[in-house]
Amino acid sequence: MRSLLASRQASSSAIYRARGRHPFNEAELRRDQRAAAAETVLLVLGEDSPVPESAADVEDLVLRLRGHVQHLGPLASPSEPALRRAQNLCSERLPDGYLPGRVHLVKLATATEGLLAVARNDSTVAVKSPGRRRWAPPLNVWRGSVFTLAFAALVLAASVPRR
Repeated sequence: MRSLLASRQASSSAIYRARGRHPFNEAELRRDQRAAAAETVLLVLGEDSPVPESAADVEDLVLRLRGHVQHLGPLASPSEPALRRAQNLCSERLPDGYLPGRVHLVKLATATEGLLAVARNDSTVAVKSPGRRRWAPPLNVWRGSVFTLAFAALVLAASVPRR
């Protein structure tokens, strides 16, 4: 897990240095940071997510969450309780041992999730929503309507007296 993360970070930072600029504008970067934080929180708290195999994996995830808290901090008000709780957990030392480390990891992920919810409600970054779609009835509604009309026409034709 460590080598994969380190190689991806090294290659991407070398590309950005060669270009001399970051490829995203500030709003895209914030949105990407929110998405990355949400993915990491889901990796820790998700029902189907794998359990970290070792204390080193727990430490890697704690470091990632600390980075997300650092990036999400400016998006929240300094007096926000979720921000203070997340920063307090980030400043605590990671307990020794696998199980205490996992407990700290879950607490930090929960605090990051709360901070992420606060950052998502931030109105300074406008996320473009897709154009408003008109409601279109499902195919079965169309089929039912045609059947009803055909049945009504059949009943009407059968009720007309014959000569």
